[in-house]
Amino acid sequence: MLEAGIKGYAEVIVTKEHTAEARKSGTLQVFATPAMIELVEEAAWKSVADELEEGFASVGTSLNIRHLSATPVGMKVICRTILTEVDGRRLVFAVEVEDEAGKVGEGTHERFMIQADKFQKKADAKQVN
Repeated sequence: MLEAGIKGYAEVIVTKEHTAEARKSGTLQVFATPAMIELVEEAAWKSVADELEEGFASVGTSLNIRHLSATPVGMKVICRTILTEVDGRRLVFAVEVEDEAGKVGEGTHERFMIQADKFQKKADAKQVN
């Protein structure tokens, strides 16, 4: 049984592959918002993965993230999450993102616990043959 308080962590050194230009979210050589979102999801899902029942996973369903400051190539970015709410299968995380100079992002992230095989089969069934 999951309980509020579980903490998550993920980090990355910004490379050209993480930039707004590379991620097609802009033209600058700074840490892209889509890359920040990936870091948020990584920190959150990994924080609860070992706590889920066998055969279960979590999927991201909602993000409310503010990107507050630009981070150039070469700097480290870290994300910390904390599970703040467990409502049935719904998980809510508070999110804070920092680079070596300070806070660069904040917000909330929501995930749902799902039965992995059933979820995958349902998604696969959408394919047109």
